[in-house]
Amino acid sequence: QVQLVESGGGLVQAGGSLRLSCAASGSIFRVNVMAWYRQAPGNEREWVASVISGRDTNHADSVKGRFTISRDGAENTVYLQMNSLKPEDTAVYYCNAVVQVVGGQSFSYWGQGTQVTVSS
Repeated sequence: QVQLVESGGGLVQAGGSLRLSCAASGSIFRVNVMAWYRQAPGNEREWVASVISGRDTNHADSVKGRFTISRDGAENTVYLQMNSLKPEDTAVYYCNAVVQVVGGQSFSYWGQGTQVTVSS
């Protein structure tokens, strides 16, 4: 069993910053990919950013230049530094990890979500 625990959401004014964290724990052999997604009310869940092996990062065009994903491989923790926040960034942010568990199989896991609200 693998758990993802997120933290760092909250309410911020437009132009402000927040930092999200997500820690993976449990029967982990290796965490291959860690990513952030978000879902605004009435919208589908969308990919925000991902990091592979701590070096290869990708960001959605809508957040490029404002958000930065990073990973502490030793701690199996992923961060999302969000700067210059806009009201349209308001959503529930979910952490996702593709984990190779002890025993060899790989599975995708989700965190419980953390609310980010940006006021104008």
